[in-house]
Amino acid sequence: MSGRPLQVVAVVLAGGLGTRIQHLVPGLPKPMVPVAGRPFLEWVVRYLVKQGIRKVIISSGYLAETIERHFQNSMIQNVAIACIAEHTPLGTGGGLRHVARLSSERPDAWLVLNGDTLAFADLGKVISVLNTPEQAGVIIGREVSDTSRYGTMVVGSAGELLGFAEKRPGKGLINAGIYLLKDSVVREFPDRVPLSLEADVFPQLVERKIPLKVCVIDTPFLDIGTPESLQRAQSFVQANRAQFAE
Repeated sequence: MSGRPLQVVAVVLAGGLGTRIQHLVPGLPKPMVPVAGRPFLEWVVRYLVKQGIRKVIISSGYLAETIERHFQNSMIQNVAIACIAEHTPLGTGGGLRHVARLSSERPDAWLVLNGDTLAFADLGKVISVLNTPEQAGVIIGREVSDTSRYGTMVVGSAGELLGFAEKRPGKGLINAGIYLLKDSVVREFPDRVPLSLEADVFPQLVERKIPLKVCVIDTPFLDIGTPESLQRAQSFVQANRAQFAE
């Protein structure tokens, strides 16, 4: 596989209800909240296009038809966008497994990210890490000053994922919610529903000693899951306009 560039298809997980901000945007899926003149989810797709991703599948759930209708009519250039709906909440791992099974795509690897967060990783570097036979996947991590809202990742000296620690105050390395997983790994996901990448799949892979690399990025990050963070979204997007395809 190292003799040619990896073929990568992005899966954007957009199936959540967004209960903490639902009262602010009734009748809209959380990733479709308007930010700087466009749905937040469109900014996620435009970031992917800027990074050279040419195929994007949106895994939708709540009000899936709203998402599908928007992207059928969007004017985003240089990318093929498809939507695959889940009819019951499947979890992050279940949503990815659902897409891999229903899609006609068979890429070398699936790039997975959340439709309600933005973190500007250099995806070319991430893909190059996976372009070796021994690696099964890559997880993007971020150093933060306070990990009390998050679980932290435990990483070995060679950058390999060793496990996860519980939420605790203080500085640490957190999961940024961007993953690159080889197709062969995704095809072996268990059939459990719901299935979480973070709570089910990754701990199982670590236990089986399937090598997962952690790439640490230092980049602006936004999660629109709370009313406070949603208020920051407009200025965040405007401050980072160079990260998005026009």
